[in-house]
Amino acid sequence: MDENALAKSNPKEDIQTHTDELLKNFDLLRKHYPDLSVDWDLLRWACVYHDLGKLNQKFQERIRTRKRFNNEIPHGLLSLAFIDYKMLKEKGFGNKDLKLLFQAVAYHHDRKMPFQNSDIEEEFSGLCAPLERFIYDKLPQKIFIAEEINQRYFSVNERFYEEQEDLFFRFIMLEGLLNRLDYAASAHIPVEIPNDFLEEAMDVLMDAWRVKNEKAQWNDLQDFMHNNSDKNLVVIAQTGMGKTEAGLLWIGNNKGFFTLPLKSAINAIYQRITRDVVLEKWNERVGMLHSDTFIRYLEQSVLGDKDKQNENDEDQSLDAYYTKTRQLSLPLTICTLDQLFSFVFRYRGFEQKLATLSYAKVVVDEVQMYSPELMAYLVLGLHYITSMGGKFAILTATLPTFFIDLLAEQKIQFEPRRIFTDNSLRHSLKVLDKEINAEEIVSFSQQYGGKKILVICNTVKNAVSLYHQVKEKMGGGKQQVHLLHSCFTKADRAEKERHILEMGQKTSTESGIWVATQIVEASLDIDFDLLFTELSDLNGLFQRMGRCYRKRELMSLPYNCFVFTGGDKRCSGVGVFIDKEIHRLSKEALAHVDGVIGEGQKVAMVEALYTKEKLPQYYATITDLICYVQSYQAYELDRKEAGKRFRNIDTVSVIPSKVFEEHEEDINGAINELKEVYCGVDKNQIKIIRAKARSRISAQTVDISSYLASNIEIRPLKINDYEQVLIAKCGYNSEEGIIRPVLKPKSEIRDFSDHSF
Repeated sequence: MDENALAKSNPKEDIQTHTDELLKNFDLLRKHYPDLSVDWDLLRWACVYHDLGKLNQKFQERIRTRKRFNNEIPHGLLSLAFIDYKMLKEKGFGNKDLKLLFQAVAYHHDRKMPFQNSDIEEEFSGLCAPLERFIYDKLPQKIFIAEEINQRYFSVNERFYEEQEDLFFRFIMLEGLLNRLDYAASAHIPVEIPNDFLEEAMDVLMDAWRVKNEKAQWNDLQDFMHNNSDKNLVVIAQTGMGKTEAGLLWIGNNKGFFTLPLKSAINAIYQRITRDVVLEKWNERVGMLHSDTFIRYLEQSVLGDKDKQNENDEDQSLDAYYTKTRQLSLPLTICTLDQLFSFVFRYRGFEQKLATLSYAKVVVDEVQMYSPELMAYLVLGLHYITSMGGKFAILTATLPTFFIDLLAEQKIQFEPRRIFTDNSLRHSLKVLDKEINAEEIVSFSQQYGGKKILVICNTVKNAVSLYHQVKEKMGGGKQQVHLLHSCFTKADRAEKERHILEMGQKTSTESGIWVATQIVEASLDIDFDLLFTELSDLNGLFQRMGRCYRKRELMSLPYNCFVFTGGDKRCSGVGVFIDKEIHRLSKEALAHVDGVIGEGQKVAMVEALYTKEKLPQYYATITDLICYVQSYQAYELDRKEAGKRFRNIDTVSVIPSKVFEEHEEDINGAINELKEVYCGVDKNQIKIIRAKARSRISAQTVDISSYLASNIEIRPLKINDYEQVLIAKCGYNSEEGIIRPVLKPKSEIRDFSDHSF
């Protein structure tokens, strides 16, 4: 090891070794994806030059002693001194190529840079001595150190912007792939694991189906997706037609992403794919990516090798799996939109994600569940992805008609929309122009004899109220009544989700009533006998109906779905998070519906309602949001700022005081583990210890609105300068969740949105 040329400190690694790791991954990437639209020779030189600025004395002293220096020049800028542009021009690189190379090296750790070229050049002379003793066989034999930066190729904060379209996209590929290679080398993981298994896995899945039914074959939807896997698609397919399998057939042996709006849906599809499709080496092939990924991996003990010899080996495997997931190295990833599409703000460092998506295929499900903000980000993201060469498939049960117009306005190329329905009749709808109420739920349930009954309200408040009313009406009968909404602790919610999924299986003999909110609306493979729901909008209603008679024929049942439209009052949530005009038009559309409703009729109703002509203000909101994002100049925001704008998070995690009292010892123990300074412990092991501590705390938290959090009494427990655990003064029980606390005077309102656990 060259102790005078360290690149990393824990564990120690010199510049030569680290760069060799980059070049190994470079060869791996080129082997698996030889046709990427990147100048491979230019990328290789970027790998060689990117870290040479670390030879400077200040960096070497800092990495050995952890001493910080004021106004230290970032090593990427100092690396420019070593780029022998005259030699590279002799090798055939042009001025634009060299400008791309200089910017990729300079900005490979992108941040605000309050420097001038002259500030950087002052440090160049100090690099001569370290270079003379630096031995690396990947460098040209002739030693080169520039005295000044050639401004033809680089000036601080001079960038490629979208107006320079060709150079902008070339830079994204060069910079993005350089960063992919750099991060993979630092983590000692492969930059890409090839998808050489999925097509065979789908064949094995079909063989398994044919063991049970020798006539089993892919349906029309699945055949269409497989036969058009080289195209951008917009496909509407009814619930129960096998959209997950269709999406996998479309991805084939390519790098793929599934995006879904809810973490619970992601967890369910991840488990389904790893259980039924990718049966071997799945922790090298499939990952899930959302804000609780590491905790979910810990909870599920997600390990491919079942014969680990000790816990430490398991921890190392788990950490590697999580790192590969975060670095987008896995062939197939199921994720939330914010984990993938935040690049639309073109924040400093966004290139890594977009360069990856340039050779990937993205399946987007449940489009109708996205808010106007997320729909705007989705459309803009697809514009960038297709501009870079990536492909997408919108594969959803319902789709607003105006979404097609949004794609067209962004000049996104895609095949004409296709609709797939079968001739099955699964739903008969009873429309009741009144508020949802327990009396009629119980009455209709007894009349139609449903064993598994699902009740969906638009708000938590209404769900809790109705739960108590239904429970009282049932009077302790045979059918158990259960409640599920977002205001349970994560531990309780996970158990309830497990229970409803188990009961909602076709093979389950358990009976009961579940009162829930829209968190059961999307992508949960549950099949109930009767559905009672408030009207949200047509899209939401038809999604909810997909949780009833999911894969069964209606037979002779007069009604199995009942929708309450509010009567003279609005349904709960309307005007808060449900658009008033969409709700009004949905109510009008349902006025003459009574009885059997086919899949084609549902599609036609959605098509007729969700148009830019009928919803001009809603449509304008989305287009204005697209313009708002585009108004940001590339590199204006950092990653954290972009993430806040993208997610627009309106919730705060709190621990109800009642829960804290019950688990105080364990929570305080976990907080102490997060505060602990660990000496002589491997950093990966420290990461596992702290993640387990966070998991124990997180399990007892409830997500409440920022408004509610700012209006109730909260006691913060500090972990460090950036984190705190918030204890909310309110009741809680595992039956109904948070018990709404008393609001405090406005003079005492505080903002906890930035630092809550």
